[in-house]
Amino acid sequence: QVLLVESGGGLVQAGGSLRLSCAASGSIFSFRSMGWYRQAPGKQRDLIATISSGGTRINYADSVKGRFTISRDNAKNTVYLQMNSLKPEDTGVYYCNAIVTPVPPWGQGTQVTVSS
Repeated sequence: QVLLVESGGGLVQAGGSLRLSCAASGSIFSFRSMGWYRQAPGKQRDLIATISSGGTRINYADSVKGRFTISRDNAKNTVYLQMNSLKPEDTGVYYCNAIVTPVPPWGQGTQVTVSS
């Protein structure tokens, strides 16, 4: 059973930065690619960044490319999302999860609100 706990969200002005963390329990973490997802109000949950198990393959959605950086520390079973130059459209609940089928249970997410 994988348990995911996201943290680090908050209220920030446009142009600001936040660093999100996702702590994962369970041995699956070290062997799986991980992803960060964003669910804006009234919209579906979208995958915005992925990182391979060894951290060498990284991909971003066009909407966050050049502003967000995903990283991971396998020794700590934690994946991070550094978010810079935040925009109001980045507002939403951010989740992490393993890139695996079936998808493990989702955590509670962490709310990010960017004011203009």
